[in-house]
Formats: sequence, C-alpha cells, structure tokens
Amino acid sequence: MPEAMPLRPETDLLLAVDVQPDFMPGGALPVPEGDAVVPVINRLLGRFAHAVATQDWHPAAHASFASQHPGQRPFASVTLAYGAQTLWPDHCVQGTPGAELHPALDARRFELVLRKGFRAAIDSYSGFRENDRQTPTGLHAYLRERGFRRLFVAGLARGYCTDYTAEDAAELGYEVVLVEDACRGITPEATAAGTQRLRERGVRFLRSEALLAG
Repeated sequence: MPEAMPLRPETDLLLAVDVQPDFMPGGALPVPEGDAVVPVINRLLGRFAHAVATQDWHPAAHASFASQHPGQRPFASVTLAYGAQTLWPDHCVQGTPGAELHPALDARRFELVLRKGFRAAIDSYSGFRENDRQTPTGLHAYLRERGFRRLFVAGLARGYCTDYTAEDAAELGYEVVLVEDACRGITPEATAAGTQRLRERGVRFLRSEALLAG
C-alpha cells in the first residue's frame, strides 16, 4: 500500500475537470479510457469535504470547431486573434447530452460547477483562464474567498484541460497535486509534454490510493 497523504479538510479541494460524455469513448472528442476516471473520482469525492467541477460549454458556432473553418480538418492548427489554436470536432455543445456532466458522476458533491468555453471567439482549456491567457473564469476568486490552498486535480484530458488547469493553479500560488489515475490523456505525446510543464512548476503527482488509504 502507498503511504497515505493526510487531507486538510478545510483547505483542500478536489477539482474535477470536464468529466463529460463527449470526452468519453463514443463521444464527439473521445479520450482513450476516458470513462475510467469516473469511478476513481467518485471514490475521491467520498474523501474530500469540498469539490468543484468544470464543464466545457461551447456555443454551436464556437471558433475552436473545425466546422467553422472551411477547408480545415479537426486537429489542424490555425491562428485566431489570441494566437495558435488547435481545431477540434464539434463537442460539448451547450444543451446537448455530451456536454452534461457524466451521468455516473456523483455530481451531488460539487459545491460549484463552473462552465468555461462559452465565449464563441475564445477556447478555454484551463479552469482559471481562457486561451487568450487574460480572460479569467472567476474560479480563482471563488477558491481564494473560500480559503482553499491545496488543489487535487482530476479529469480530462491530460495535456490539455487538466494540465492547463493545474499549471495555472500553481502559477496562482496554490499547492497542486495531480491525481494520475483519475485522469486520462488524448495522446501519450500530449500527456508527456504536460507532465514536463507541470513538474517544472512544482506540481506533485500521485495516485488515488494515497488519498483513499487510511
């Protein structure tokens, strides 16, 4: 058994990133084994006194969709007003089943569900800032006012939304832990690049067993 990591109930928070059907096998933008994070996160929700979720929530004509760029295919890169942007298949469109939190997720435990990516002209990977790297989502103000100091990040997908969220959290001064088996990545290459960025920023990596033990 791994050594248990004691939790600090009043200042620790579980942050579940974009646990939505469109990122699961069979969804519009599937992450391999993305559905495997759901039972792990549910077990973690039983251990944390506080939890927040983010939810990708795009309008149908979002600028990050390849369908909005004639002649372009998903996963190509284009330049938008704020810089380089990967184009994605249409996903997490507001009001569609694929945009909801996964039905097997114990969403009763979330004290806040923060929607991001709803501005049509800007994509949003991080739970803290949109892809222009200037527009805040409001999550930092919420967490700061509530007094949380250590964030445990889980969800989808490594290399993108989970990693940008963890990276921004570290930059904003939180102690950040990424729960590895509660995340999945789109590609091994994106996950490896994200891991390097996060380690450089002091993010700690562990498995859920360390939090569930004891």
